[in-house]
Amino acid sequence: MNVLFFSIFVLFSILILRLGYMQIVKGNEYVRALQQTEEVTVNTSVPRGRIYDRQGRVLVDNKPKNAITYTKLQSTTSDEMLKTAEKLAMLIKMDTTKIALRDKQDFWIKLHKIEAYEKVSKSEKNAIDKNEKLSAADKQSELDQLVRDRITKSELKSLTKKDLQVLAIYSKMVAGYNLSPQIIKSDHVTDKEFAVVSEHLFDLPNVNTTTDWDRVKNSDLSILGSTTSPTEGIPKDKLDYYLARNYSRNDRVGKSYIEEEYEEVLQGQKAVVKSETNGSGQVVDTTTVSEGAPGNDLVLTVDSELQLQLDKIVEKQLLTAKSQGGSYLLDRAFLVMMNPNTGEILSMVGKKLDTDDEGKMTVNDYAIGTFTSSYEVGSVVKPATLLTGYSLGAIKPNQVLLDTPINIAGTVKKSIFNPSGAMYLDDLTALERSSNVYMFQTAFRIAGVNYVPGAGLRIDANNFAKVRNSFAQFGLGVETGIDLPGEATGVKGQETISGKFLDLVIGQYDTFTPLQLAQYVSTIANGGKRIQPHLIKEIREPSKDGKNLGPLVKEVGPTVLNTIDNSQYEIDHVKQGMHQVYFGSQGSAAKYFRDAKFDAAGKTGTAEVVYYGPKRSSYGTKTLTITHIGFAPYDNPEIAYAVVIPWVTTSGSITNSTNNIIARQAIEKYFELQKKKTKKAEETVGQKIQKSTSD
Repeated sequence: MNVLFFSIFVLFSILILRLGYMQIVKGNEYVRALQQTEEVTVNTSVPRGRIYDRQGRVLVDNKPKNAITYTKLQSTTSDEMLKTAEKLAMLIKMDTTKIALRDKQDFWIKLHKIEAYEKVSKSEKNAIDKNEKLSAADKQSELDQLVRDRITKSELKSLTKKDLQVLAIYSKMVAGYNLSPQIIKSDHVTDKEFAVVSEHLFDLPNVNTTTDWDRVKNSDLSILGSTTSPTEGIPKDKLDYYLARNYSRNDRVGKSYIEEEYEEVLQGQKAVVKSETNGSGQVVDTTTVSEGAPGNDLVLTVDSELQLQLDKIVEKQLLTAKSQGGSYLLDRAFLVMMNPNTGEILSMVGKKLDTDDEGKMTVNDYAIGTFTSSYEVGSVVKPATLLTGYSLGAIKPNQVLLDTPINIAGTVKKSIFNPSGAMYLDDLTALERSSNVYMFQTAFRIAGVNYVPGAGLRIDANNFAKVRNSFAQFGLGVETGIDLPGEATGVKGQETISGKFLDLVIGQYDTFTPLQLAQYVSTIANGGKRIQPHLIKEIREPSKDGKNLGPLVKEVGPTVLNTIDNSQYEIDHVKQGMHQVYFGSQGSAAKYFRDAKFDAAGKTGTAEVVYYGPKRSSYGTKTLTITHIGFAPYDNPEIAYAVVIPWVTTSGSITNSTNNIIARQAIEKYFELQKKKTKKAEETVGQKIQKSTSD
């Protein structure tokens, strides 16, 4: 007993000495450690910049809306979050239709923990524990997965509506980052919900009521693009890119077209809040480092009023063409109008016919198709063919050649207006009447071969590159440089037989986008400079009221990509031929332009193509694509335009002139609107002068 009591005395003495050491010697050190704080920086979202048209009309805006958020602390436990979720579920109504299966399984496990883990046998648990290759976290993960796999459908159905409401809230809380506000509900938050939650904030730890925003479009123009939702957050394929730029995973970002291309301009500067936490993870102080600022605004080159009117023209003519015979493959039409001197896109129209769930035909915006889809474009490439012939020394301006059917080893190619005869034409008449044979004769001279009727023709494959390289100077078959992602360059034919070379120079082999055609005709219109097309006119500081534009940050001017290898005389000569297309006695478009009150020039096109569009069952069907390019006014061009209507008919008869009708009406509408703007500007100036005089 003496030994026992002595041992107890020694042990207590050691314990007392140890406690004394910790309190007296190390006490201050432990207090400092407990009081030590950690600074955590949190970036908060700000409204994106607005998007305006060139006249200052708002195309994309931000609409404020009520939101309920939750901020998870470093010390917050899952049980605490669950209790808060249960309280919040009594005050708001959540959408439970999008709850993931795994979330339901994990929630069921949390509610039935003992029952859940009894689904795994002791031997299975031992096998997992004995696996030395797995870390403790991996072992728990594998165990949880076994439990999930064994939860039955009936057990999941036992989750009540109330449970699902709680789960919908809890799952969002868990998904948030420490000290970063996570949106619990922002869509359809009623005034009553917002008020009730605001009143009970004292009983809802870390819950807050705030203002969120929605991206609102005032235009259906597809090139405006879209943004992700807070639920979507950053797309997985761009996660590293955005995280490296201080984005949060649940940030809304542009995911297509203008919203994506100008993300860094529109996103704005986030507010930076620095929170100090103590050793227990509790926030002891919050400091705003930076107030942040909304994103800068974009002013587009597009005139939304002109866009709307041209939309109507294209839609009406597309539906009219669709009502005609042989049009079962017709489903789209395009019109691009731009300033040939600056590269500013004034209008980018694309219309596509679709079928809704009820089987009714609908017309949808397909403006993105103007630069993402390509087609054989026919005779509109003939001005480029002539200019290529001039630059390569194959032909000269005003050169006369014989137009008569070309017979190559039994294959006959001819001009539509001269199917069997023979006549001499100069280059201007060849453009005016759209002579295929004149272009074939030019192609023979480019390739340096002698044509013998009925004999075979061997053309070196290098000549395809010669023509394509020349076409590329105009913007055909290459990227235009448009400030949008996903631009297509078209498809180059792979065969290099002689017949395909002839098809190439009349636009029936390679494919081009409507935007490439607009850039190409702009290059001719402005005297030989290939201008980069662009949709952004200005970047401005955020508008204070959404109506008056903010101060100018940057103005986007013209960018010359290259100059074509032709003299000014040669370019003007071809422009004269294009003028005859509209106003010549035998012009291919004279029927539609001869009585016009404006002076312009252009070129029509028809391509005989084999269908490989969206209707796979019709692959291989022979059909026609019609096109049109031009510029106006003739002497001092303000606009250049391109029309493309693929697969307009399968009848084989070239009688459809929808391309010419759209071009004529589009030009008239442009000048009509310009006249109105000039008159309005004069009236405004007059009113200011009158007011100034009276003052």
